[in-house]
Amino acid sequence: MPNFTANTKDMQFVLQEVLKISQTDIPGYEDMEPDFTEAVLDAAGKVSAEVLAPLNEVGDKEGCVLENGMVRTPKGFDKAFAAMKDGGWTALDCDPEYGGQGMPYVLNCAVGEMFVSANMAFNMYQGLTHGAYSAIHTHGTDAQKSTYLPKMVTCDWTGTMNLTEPHCGTDLGLMRTKAEPQDDGSYLITGTKIFISAGDHDLSDNVIHLVLAKAPGGGEGTKGVSLFIVPKFLVNDDGSLGERNAVSVGKLEEKMGIHGNATCVMNYDSAKGWLLGDLHKGMRAMFTMMNEARLGVGLQGYAVAEAAYQEAVAYAKDRLQGRAVTGAEAPDKAADPIIVHPDVRRMLMDQKSFVEGARAFTFWGAHLIDRVHKAGDKDADGLISLMTPVIKGFLTDKGFETAVQAQQVFGGHGYTEDWPMSQHVRDARIAMIYEGANGIQALDLVGRKLAQDGGKHVMAFFEMVKAECKSHDGDERMKPFTDALKVASKQLQAAGMFFMQSGMKNPNAALSGSYDFMHLMGHVCLGLMWTRMAKAANVALDNGATDTAFYEGKIATGRYYMARQLPACAMHLARIETGAETVMALAEDQF
Repeated sequence: MPNFTANTKDMQFVLQEVLKISQTDIPGYEDMEPDFTEAVLDAAGKVSAEVLAPLNEVGDKEGCVLENGMVRTPKGFDKAFAAMKDGGWTALDCDPEYGGQGMPYVLNCAVGEMFVSANMAFNMYQGLTHGAYSAIHTHGTDAQKSTYLPKMVTCDWTGTMNLTEPHCGTDLGLMRTKAEPQDDGSYLITGTKIFISAGDHDLSDNVIHLVLAKAPGGGEGTKGVSLFIVPKFLVNDDGSLGERNAVSVGKLEEKMGIHGNATCVMNYDSAKGWLLGDLHKGMRAMFTMMNEARLGVGLQGYAVAEAAYQEAVAYAKDRLQGRAVTGAEAPDKAADPIIVHPDVRRMLMDQKSFVEGARAFTFWGAHLIDRVHKAGDKDADGLISLMTPVIKGFLTDKGFETAVQAQQVFGGHGYTEDWPMSQHVRDARIAMIYEGANGIQALDLVGRKLAQDGGKHVMAFFEMVKAECKSHDGDERMKPFTDALKVASKQLQAAGMFFMQSGMKNPNAALSGSYDFMHLMGHVCLGLMWTRMAKAANVALDNGATDTAFYEGKIATGRYYMARQLPACAMHLARIETGAETVMALAEDQF
């Protein structure tokens, strides 16, 4: 059975003591008092532990089944989905005009972390729906919003995003799916899409597909792409469901992990669809969904790692092997628990320091999104645009690495299916691939985001780090944090300068170092988060906090990250400065 318990205490610490959301001038945040957010988190944690976590292994073992053109989800998923709907969890941050509760995105993000940790595959059904909801909410007509959003807010109807085709993944300009305009203003959509998460299932009455396709007159490449709403069942004028649309499931993908989620090949055979947003501007509309999804996937990276870490800690405290090198710590037992051994401690500290830093980083990113949407802050928009590929790429890379490390704590038992570690590793692996493989995130960061608005946003980030360090001048307790962060920030700036000096002459020099730059920046971001968390913990202790073990543990974990993880920045800079020569040295036939 799973040992997962939502870490609501740490979430509350990040929300209220680090981000200080109830004291922030973002509209709606004034209602986020500590007692309120604590109540929401505790309720979501109970759902996670009691409803979702027990189904995680069920979903992994049973998977989904395609029967007579209909996808059947694993046993118990239907009742759990009904419980999620009845509890209002699908509507948490949605627009009250369409039945949502209107809470901030950052709170929805915290709740989503728990749901992913408990059952990643299950949570994807509502997670994809939220992304489709956002795209329609942002780009849809009033009629489209009133038709689809109320049912999507409640997840009576769920949603998908359809981009990838058998011959076409990242390069969407190669797309073959066609959209033929009809006299009534609709389009007939014909083509095949693959890897469609939650493409079909028995959890909702309708599935609202958002499909990228090429309509006449758009030209070549992505400039000719438009986005269409293509429902599984057509919707009548009165909102009731009509006849089945010409969209079907060709097959279910056999996958390494997330078996409980239906990953479908979708066939569109002159299916009826309606344009979402402007004609031939489909990428703009789709990126509304993809940017949200990328932050959500970054969250998946560390949320699965959190679940794996909890299992590893429980095992390390229980498993007896050998004696502590300094003398027996459990003399009444045949051996000491393995948590006494330094190398096991190293693995656990790697995991703990990453997960807690990643949580703060992701919540900060979600807070920036709230600042954009609720306060119209353009600087926040530029900053979260810069951070999105780092959140997605770095956190999923390190999240998978963390899940593997948690598995390692179990030794041989971690490699068997008798324990949950194999599933955590297999589930975590997809996050590095979908919503734009991590190599693409690195190229987006270096090739587009650094130079965005003349480099304004990355320079603002450097100033933010500098100001954070300066604000702690004279505080000896903060020196392990600020000294390490200053060094790492300078290394990040040196990498950016190398790209400026070498990238113009030889673009491969920049792109060969893009992946290392993404990780370098990720470490700096987590270093910044740990500096802020250490400050908040010191403030709490200065103010007489009773839970001294929590705050002292927070500071000690942060010091570990700054001392043991942040030095990786030097390695990434050294790799970047080697340029493209060694990367591009071989001729194609030498591979």
